[in-house]
Amino acid sequence: MSTRSDKTGKRPGSLHWRLVRNLLALQAVVFVLLLTLIIVVLSLNEVEDDAAIVDAVRGAVFRDAAGALAFRDTPDLAKLRLVRPTLWVVVRDQAGVMASSGDVPPEFRGDFGGPLAAADRATVSWGLGSSSPTASLKRLTTDAGLVQILAGTGERRQRAKTVGLDLDVRLEVAENAGGLETWLRILAALALVFVVSGILPVFFIMGAATMIATPIVVRRALGGLVETADHASLIDIDRLAVRLPIGRVPTEVVPLVQAVNRALDRLDEGYDRRSRFMADAAHELRTPITILQTRLELLPPSPERTRLIEDVARLALLAEQLLDLQRLDHLDALTPLDLVALARHVVEDMAPLAIGAGYDLAFEPEQASIWVPGDRISLEQALTNLIQNAIEHGGRKGVITVAVDGSAAVEVRDEGAGVPLEEHARIFEPFYRLHPRTTGAGLGLNLVREIAKRHQGRISVVDRPEGGACFRFALPRHIETPAPEPSHSSCI
Repeated sequence: MSTRSDKTGKRPGSLHWRLVRNLLALQAVVFVLLLTLIIVVLSLNEVEDDAAIVDAVRGAVFRDAAGALAFRDTPDLAKLRLVRPTLWVVVRDQAGVMASSGDVPPEFRGDFGGPLAAADRATVSWGLGSSSPTASLKRLTTDAGLVQILAGTGERRQRAKTVGLDLDVRLEVAENAGGLETWLRILAALALVFVVSGILPVFFIMGAATMIATPIVVRRALGGLVETADHASLIDIDRLAVRLPIGRVPTEVVPLVQAVNRALDRLDEGYDRRSRFMADAAHELRTPITILQTRLELLPPSPERTRLIEDVARLALLAEQLLDLQRLDHLDALTPLDLVALARHVVEDMAPLAIGAGYDLAFEPEQASIWVPGDRISLEQALTNLIQNAIEHGGRKGVITVAVDGSAAVEVRDEGAGVPLEEHARIFEPFYRLHPRTTGAGLGLNLVREIAKRHQGRISVVDRPEGGACFRFALPRHIETPAPEPSHSSCI
């Protein structure tokens, strides 16, 4: 049995692990796109950042004719004031001379020298109250020389009445940086930013959730396929009408299940046509065989006439057995039968044939009656075939015993050469004969096996220490029987 593989020759892996890998890759892509979108949005709104305001004001600072610090109107400054009417700026040179523009908040009025006099860059805020102004400080080279620019949007930010942690990570690279070592440090710093900022932990949490949730989701989604597979295991030659249910099958798999059901319909139809053909052929053979047998019997006695009559008898037996096999496909509902009475009736019918062949025929039931569900005609045919097989292969001597035990099994034993161990399975195959020169057609034991299968039973060959062949025909016992009575052994 081969398993389908892809073009590379490898079998497809587990569905839920394939989904986990694909979902993790999709999450990574979505995560990167989300970060990129955030960066783009922040870059588009850079005008509202205090530090961005300082950079934009840089070109508006100059010294007037008297050497004092002043502001000129520039397109960047006009754009800022249009967007932020409350914009304010304070400029301080190295000598401590200051100039301002806009409505400077009280907290930032006056000289901000002291600790900030030597600062090149800083973010300044006041107080832990419910509302406080913020500003950004940078030391820049302008047309007025090296100055410090303190600027803000004029907005007061609402602060939560809790203790918070602000983490500001900055990465600066020299303009002429080069060399592998420098760039490795940059990559290490970027990795640290990702780890510290929580991006990677969030990604790992999402990945873990995906690995846990995906198998559960897949198992629940494919639960209907398990039910469908259970129904598929019920399909065999005896239950051709079984079809795969699609009620709980995922929508994507429904076309496949429907295609399988249509294929089963076609197979069922083809099997019916073959069965009808075999039955019609076997039935049509009976008339010419009967005519031929009658004409042969009218010929003068001779060795050739005897051989021809035997050959025609084999043809007639083959036709009857083919008809018996076809009848099994149309068995009526099983009815309660007394297996002991049925076996006794068959033994009585076969006694003259067995005695004429040189055997004694014994019947040994363990109980007076054993009730089983079955079809009377087919069960009688099975026991008849087993006794005929014992008559043909029992060595023309000894006793043929038909025993019925309390487990609803019938054993047919003889005292012949027995069946070799390697032939135990093959003798039930159609048209297989243990001894090719025998008069049988090779369908008798195969018919017994098919009858056992139709009754959910089993036929087997049992080894006996005393030798001889023992065929055990076991049936399921679903019907309660009376209390066991003393066994009786009779010899016919």
